[in-house]
Amino acid sequence: MELAKGNAAITGGAGGLGAAVARRVADAGGTAWILDRDAERGAALAEEIGGRFLELDVTDAAACAAALGQVGAAGRLDLMVNCAGIAPGAKTVGRDGPHDPGLFARTIAINLTGTFNCASAAAAIMARQEPSGPDGERGVIVNTASIAAYEGQVGQIAYSASKGGVAGMTLPMARDLAGLGIRVMAIAPGLFLTPMLEGLPQEVQDSLGAQVPYPPRLGDPAEFASLVAEIARNPMLNGTVLRLDGAIRLAPR
Repeated sequence: MELAKGNAAITGGAGGLGAAVARRVADAGGTAWILDRDAERGAALAEEIGGRFLELDVTDAAACAAALGQVGAAGRLDLMVNCAGIAPGAKTVGRDGPHDPGLFARTIAINLTGTFNCASAAAAIMARQEPSGPDGERGVIVNTASIAAYEGQVGQIAYSASKGGVAGMTLPMARDLAGLGIRVMAIAPGLFLTPMLEGLPQEVQDSLGAQVPYPPRLGDPAEFASLVAEIARNPMLNGTVLRLDGAIRLAPR
């Protein structure tokens, strides 16, 4: 699919990787639907880029279906990009005892179940759409994993588990939806300059970036958005998790 004139729904679209995707869609001539809990930032970005904003808690499956239904009702839902997520830090056993099970469950609920909620709801809408192009494609879903799915560091037990789940459901979801003309991919980004890292001192940012073999810097969210655009464009990209990490492999800490 081409981003121009298409409708793309982006969770976590008010900031970070999601905002970069929203900008890329708008720059290409498509309509970016920003789905986020942050109403102030999400609405402001939508106004800036000529997109649309819908407030959404991705842990609410019914709300996900309703929000994506609004996108589909506007014409088509061509691209679903799941970027909503949190990255808490806590060890399996820490100074205060075992990992808070509530925090673990919340991380899974947002990062993994939230991704599933939106991906499955989007697929149901895409399945009813008219196919387009020579391959009869009905839509594309791009989920966000992480290299922590493979090399989780100390204190990343909840985050790594959630992102490992996102990586693990990529192929079976793609196989489930292949007969409907819907592709499913995941991106596993490395160290990117998202709001979480932007809050760190510059020397810490530089130190983290220097750990990347090449290029030795933090990733630019625009580079993540560029890969999303290529996935949308290239019909042979399906059922795979793509690492976008400059060849870094995370050390234990």
